[in-house]
Amino acid sequence: MDTVFSARVSEWRGPAPFSFLPLPEDTAADLQEVAAVVAYGWGCVPVEARLAGTAFTTSLIPREGGYLLPLKKAVRAPRLLGPGDEVTVELTVRA
Repeated sequence: MDTVFSARVSEWRGPAPFSFLPLPEDTAADLQEVAAVVAYGWGCVPVEARLAGTAFTTSLIPREGGYLLPLKKAVRAPRLLGPGDEVTVELTVRA
């Protein structure tokens, strides 16, 4: 499954802060069928993401009926991305 979506960066402030992109509801709904086949662990879905020409691998994290895409510091820092910034991401679910 391939998709493109835009979302605002959100931050979870714990002992170590994490940045995420929440998947839009329609994108998360489309992902449900594929997730049933490829999900592992606590329902995590392996993906390859591309943001502004940089590809990285990670896993979508299920959250409150949707999914969160973790944004690695190595992807955020060169673009000076922080909470509230809107970005467009290409996403490919990996088998």
